[in-house]
Amino acid sequence: MPFQELKRRLLSRKLELERQVAAIERDFAMGRSADFSEQAQERENEEVLNALEQKDRLELQQIERALARIEQGTYDQCARCGENINVERLKIIPFTERCIKCAK
Repeated sequence: MPFQELKRRLLSRKLELERQVAAIERDFAMGRSADFSEQAQERENEEVLNALEQKDRLELQQIERALARIEQGTYDQCARCGENINVERLKIIPFTERCIKCAK
């Protein structure tokens, strides 16, 4: 398979993101402090953690789709126009689904 290195990078990033999401979920499960002044800070922290979790989950979905395209043999095909995605673009953004022209 010509995209083995990119697949390895995608799998590595997937594992990293899964660990981050699990850590965020553990933080949420810990609950809040009884101290009112600490609760305000905790709410702010939860907002940041929630945003990070959403970003990580979105990237995980993109990685899952990229891995599926590798298995299907369509990894380097643009989802919009069907043309080949430049391998240099895939090296920079390994989960991209569109060629540079369609991404603009």
